[in-house]
Amino acid sequence: MKKILVLGCTGSIGSQTLDIIRHQKEDFCVAGLSAGHNEAGLAVLCAEFHCNGTLFARDGIAGIKALIESCGADMAVNGIAGAAGLEPSVLVLQQGMDLALANKETVVMAWPVVKAIAEKHHAHIIPVDSEHSAIFSLIQQCGAANIQELVITASGGPFRTYSDEQLRQVTVAQALQHPTWNMGKKITIDSASLANKGLEVIEATRLFDMPPERVKVVVHPQSLIHSLVRTNDGMLYAQISNPDMRHPIISALSWPKNEQNYLEPFELAGHEMSFYPPRLSSFPLLQYAYDCAAKGACYTIAFNAANEVAVQAFLEKRCSFPSLATIVHETLQGDWSTPADSLEKIWDADAKARNKAASLLVFSSGGYE
Repeated sequence: MKKILVLGCTGSIGSQTLDIIRHQKEDFCVAGLSAGHNEAGLAVLCAEFHCNGTLFARDGIAGIKALIESCGADMAVNGIAGAAGLEPSVLVLQQGMDLALANKETVVMAWPVVKAIAEKHHAHIIPVDSEHSAIFSLIQQCGAANIQELVITASGGPFRTYSDEQLRQVTVAQALQHPTWNMGKKITIDSASLANKGLEVIEATRLFDMPPERVKVVVHPQSLIHSLVRTNDGMLYAQISNPDMRHPIISALSWPKNEQNYLEPFELAGHEMSFYPPRLSSFPLLQYAYDCAAKGACYTIAFNAANEVAVQAFLEKRCSFPSLATIVHETLQGDWSTPADSLEKIWDADAKARNKAASLLVFSSGGYE
């Protein structure tokens, strides 16, 4: 039985991880839990799973560190959202514990540092994002040396067919209505703007050691194919399943095994699949992410930080939907060429980018209800 530490246990990824453990008690058990602010929810879960927990709002990073060091887990699931998830990832890997990673920022901000820590402590990083989980599985089956290209699918979000004029009128309520996935607010907005797909491109280049020009994005509104790989002979291989995050979570929890589970198998009959190129002119955040992936250094950190600031402002109705891209673009005009080779430099770049993005928020809050 594999013992699982769940970081961010009351969020979307954490809740679905615990649902899996409830259904597969013979395979997994809970070693410990952490939550951000939901003290009541954490207490209920700790009682249910008979384990210790820590609340970040009360115990800080020291509480997470103590839990990681004492819980005796075989694997940690990091479902913490945003840059706050980076340090817990580092602490998990320093303990020599395998990491099932749903926190994009760990890879986008600090991959060279995190990768070195994992290698030093003989820990494995298994991606939980549905797209990267699919690529991870496909590469294992096809062989890394046989892969020519990665193809990441995007739903296109709720505004895939909107004109530029319609995009200028988008409201927060509209942006939070994702057509196929049920996710947290921040990632839902990122999906609508294609910033999330940009972050996934950056992740893919790093996780799978692939140059940006060999990582493609295709819009697939049905969200049934989660990613594809093209082998050296030109053939495409896809991973197909229902749009349910429990699939990639189970894959990570079970790794390196591939075993039967309780989820309903996907049936091809009755489904249609369509594919379109992304509209980069209307959703430029995806192109900015490609540019940052190519430049490396602290550019990816600045992209992520500026986007986080912009998304929060949009959710608070302090800027328009198109302004998300404007704020990120203007932030990236600075010099972000410092190597991101230490946590100190990473956090310094993150702070500078956030300050720059915040200084650009001069838009009225009116009209974005």
